[in-house]
Amino acid sequence: MRVGIVCPYAVDVPGGVQFHVRDLAEYLLAAGHHVSVLAPADDDTPLPPYVDSAGKAVPVPYNGSVARLLFGPVTAARVSRWIERGEFDVVHVHEPVSPSLSMLAMWACEGPLVATFHTSNARSRTLSTLQPVVQSGLEKIRGRIAVSEAARRFLLSHIDMDCTVIPNGVYVDDFARAHVTPAWQGTAQRPTIAFLGRIEEPRKGIAVLLSALPQLLVRYPGLRVLIAGPGDPREVMSGRPEQVKAACEFLGAVTDEQKASLLHSVDAYVAPNIGGESFGIILIEAMSAGAPVIASDIEAFDAVLRGGMCGVLFANEDPGSLAAQIERVLDDADLRARLRSAGLQRAREFDWSRVATEIINVYETVIAADPRPAMMEETAPSITRRGRRLSAVRQLRRLTGGD
Repeated sequence: MRVGIVCPYAVDVPGGVQFHVRDLAEYLLAAGHHVSVLAPADDDTPLPPYVDSAGKAVPVPYNGSVARLLFGPVTAARVSRWIERGEFDVVHVHEPVSPSLSMLAMWACEGPLVATFHTSNARSRTLSTLQPVVQSGLEKIRGRIAVSEAARRFLLSHIDMDCTVIPNGVYVDDFARAHVTPAWQGTAQRPTIAFLGRIEEPRKGIAVLLSALPQLLVRYPGLRVLIAGPGDPREVMSGRPEQVKAACEFLGAVTDEQKASLLHSVDAYVAPNIGGESFGIILIEAMSAGAPVIASDIEAFDAVLRGGMCGVLFANEDPGSLAAQIERVLDDADLRARLRSAGLQRAREFDWSRVATEIINVYETVIAADPRPAMMEETAPSITRRGRRLSAVRQLRRLTGGD
């Protein structure tokens, strides 16, 4: 198949949607399909050969975070030209209700269209505002995917459309076979726990972890907290006790290989996220690498960990509960062994070999159901291509109030 995938967020910034798009594209390429990805990217960003840049994105508050998005009439024309050149059998957009490339591609696409919804916020002012304009594009989607039941309910409540649940994927063996880094291994006196995420983003919950440390350091004075991810440590550490500052080691942004090695080396992985997560891909990565997982009991994490069967849950935003569960895991070697075994078994359910097969089944279904006359492109190519360009631009003008 010829598959066009649209990522709404800048690929030079790490994020779950970006990783999902990248891994799916590479799986499809390895399986022999033709794949082109369209995404925002800075001019100096090195891109894989299958990624086309649609231009530089700008930071916009979105979904409880700051997303780098790209929008506007010039971008709409670029999206339409990309669809024309690609001659895709199917176009797959991610987060089509975000004001970025996916929305423009949804408007411009005239053939088989698949959309994956990642968001699971209980309420969305952005979507409520945009829905009258976005609705016509949403009705063109023939294959709707949500990455979790929470994301599916979001779609049902905001758009009144149902969808198929297909989770995010992980290359499980890449994490399971990661090498151990001795500097990140713990000992009985100096155990190690890890946190990965954008440290300045409140919903990632690093403040909860830092608040739990004074209690933990009484039991484990040699505890090391390895913190990986972009952001300025000075901001999150401001005002923290000196003993907390001494326990934390900031690694900065890490490569995929370093992330896998970190998760494979530590005694436990901590996910203190306070909300806004529709799935929890980092939990699957940690379990794939053999790290016992300790996570907040938000809905998305509870579902991944099967109510605590494959990891340990603590009361969301409760530092005391988090400290108690970390102590419980670090004190019990047998528990850690059980969590590693159950976690790896659970992670196998999310391997890309399974997830991509389900997505391909959706592609094949929408292609087979395409009602367009087979000769449409051959009989009126110029009209069709012009129509694609005008569709996106007209919808954009409606959205922005232009004439």
